[in-house]
Amino acid sequence: MTATSHELPAASAPAAERLRPEIVPLRGLPIAGVVIGLLIVSIAGNWRWALDFYHVVGGGAWTALDLFLGFVLGPTIGRLSIPARVELTTRLMPKLVLLIPTLVTMTLASGFQLARLNGMLSGGYPQHAWVVASFVVVGVMATVALGLLEPANVAVLFELRKPVPNGAVIEQLMRRFIYTAGVTGLMQVATLIIMTRLAS
Repeated sequence: MTATSHELPAASAPAAERLRPEIVPLRGLPIAGVVIGLLIVSIAGNWRWALDFYHVVGGGAWTALDLFLGFVLGPTIGRLSIPARVELTTRLMPKLVLLIPTLVTMTLASGFQLARLNGMLSGGYPQHAWVVASFVVVGVMATVALGLLEPANVAVLFELRKPVPNGAVIEQLMRRFIYTAGVTGLMQVATLIIMTRLAS
């Protein structure tokens, strides 16, 4: 896609219309609902094992996803042909609409509850500064993920559902998506440093 083109080439328009992506993958909603529901029950019951599970699995998956989007998919998608970019975006983006907020919620909610139960929120905690640093970093990452990545993702899907998608709009939105994914990927490296420091 180039900044000077305002419509997708004719060759890619039929593919975009044929795939016509869902904004939210309805088949994934029950799974996300069960995951979040069990998270709420785990927090209400202070189930430490479940909270550990949610934090480790959610944080690990979020980290892996950000690193993949920022350092693997981002550089790769820029080298693809326009029809290939459209098809990849059409198939991948709807899944991220559910996956990103679910992983963010799993990680932050369970992590805060564990910090509270373990007394890590107290100013007297020996590594309190590292805890505060982790809150700052994940807070910024969550803001970027939900305030920049997710809106760009949804906007691309809405554009691709149009009879004739605007290539310039998709180009701009995908550039924002790739850049912000790279930023969160870098911040995930900082998170790994902080988390391993807290665990040591």
